[in-house]
Amino acid sequence: MGKVVVAEATARQVASFVLGAAAALTVVMLVQYRAPAAGLSRARTPAHFSGLRLSSDDQHHRRNATTTARPVVHHQAPPVAGSAARDDDHRRRANATTITKPNSTTTSHLPSTRRHEEKGAKEDAEFRGLAAAVARAATDDRTVIITCVNQAWAAPGSLLDLFLESFRIGDGTARLLPHVLVVAMDPGAHARCLAVHQHCYHYTIPGLNIDFAAHKYFLSKDYLELVWSKLKLQRRILELGYGFLFTDVDIVWLRDPFKHVTAYADMTVSSDVYFGDPDNLGNFPNTGFFHVKPNARTIAMTKLWHGGRGKYPGANEQPVFNMMKKQMVAELGLRVQYLNPAYVGGFCSYGKDLGKIVTMHANCCVGIGNKIRDLKGVLGDWRNYTRMPPWERHRAKWTVPGACIRAEKQV
Repeated sequence: MGKVVVAEATARQVASFVLGAAAALTVVMLVQYRAPAAGLSRARTPAHFSGLRLSSDDQHHRRNATTTARPVVHHQAPPVAGSAARDDDHRRRANATTITKPNSTTTSHLPSTRRHEEKGAKEDAEFRGLAAAVARAATDDRTVIITCVNQAWAAPGSLLDLFLESFRIGDGTARLLPHVLVVAMDPGAHARCLAVHQHCYHYTIPGLNIDFAAHKYFLSKDYLELVWSKLKLQRRILELGYGFLFTDVDIVWLRDPFKHVTAYADMTVSSDVYFGDPDNLGNFPNTGFFHVKPNARTIAMTKLWHGGRGKYPGANEQPVFNMMKKQMVAELGLRVQYLNPAYVGGFCSYGKDLGKIVTMHANCCVGIGNKIRDLKGVLGDWRNYTRMPPWERHRAKWTVPGACIRAEKQV
């Protein structure tokens, strides 16, 4: 009887030993099969062999792909060796699929990425340094005052000097002068600007072989290139997220015009002919002085406006805008308002009350010498007005811009 008990105990020990050895062997085999799969998943992360700089979207997708490829250990009974081998084969195929898909997707985007980079490089060459120049001159609400000059307009005693002087002697305009960005169209104008003003930008146009330094006659080929180039620069400023008030350099500033710009309008423009209603599209615009807010409508407007050059060959930007303004309002929802010449005036049409006038434009005038002569008269009238005692100022009158009137009659 005792021998039987000993034999049974011995048999149990042998069975336990065999089962324990089998379990240990199964665990070792499982670890050996799973470890290479995990190592493969880490080694074949797609980002390791991609030579492209990733956008944020691409990085997000690739991080997701890498995460998906990593093996997930489930707490379950260990499989037998045969099923572990089959599972390992499935994991290898899954890893291969995960690696291929993100890489093929990135490759398909490569041509459009290159086109975008080439377009950006071309724009950067034309507007190199513009973003920094605008940022330095802009107000806290991202608005900049822009004027354009060439060497003839920037020469000592010329239009630029009168323009800057008006800010210094105007009523509340001196504080606006640090927000004026003078765009120079040639090296001579840029050098002169740096000598007299804080913010200057030299606008160079690659591939355009035109000397902008000399005086350009109205509607000449070089004149048209000059005025249409300004529109491209204005659109770029809007794309940078800044609003602007563009002013021709033959305008003198006597009061703050921003008080006459409404929050409603996308574009607020001065008028050559004004019928009494700022919302009347029948008013005749003068694009030598206009304010534009940065938004999708105004950016689209500048593109449509510039595209009209081919539709109306030989015309400058102002009549083209006048012919296209109703289309812009209808198609783009553009909100346009006109400034009353009693406040924002010019030689074409101006208010007689010096107590109201904000700016005066030497338009309807041919010849830079005539503009200079009559604008000096405007500044002289303003000085006389400001020297008067308040109770006498209602008697002040403008001097008739005689040089420009005589020049107009001779044309």
